[in-house]
Amino acid sequence: MTEKIRKLQGTVHEIARTGEFKVDDEGNRWEKCIFTIELTNFSKRTPNEVLPPHIKGKKIKLVRFCCFDWHYKLGIRKTLDCDETEAVLSNVRSETVYW
Repeated sequence: MTEKIRKLQGTVHEIARTGEFKVDDEGNRWEKCIFTIELTNFSKRTPNEVLPPHIKGKKIKLVRFCCFDWHYKLGIRKTLDCDETEAVLSNVRSETVYW
């Protein structure tokens, strides 16, 4: 039986840098950031999914680690992973997504 994969997307409105860093094996410094995302729809890979009306436009906080300049862009689409999507749809906070 195939598991249903759903991923929400939203637009980045704000990025808050936390000042918390970690260094990877290649020596890159990754900063923990908190993105404010306005949910817009499901990803293109799930065209038959319909966003519930109470979720559309909801602003959530999404925790990600950023290293390169393109990680800090505003106005771009950001995709939540499957666990984060299910947390939002179930109205349950997680380590990486809350509101």
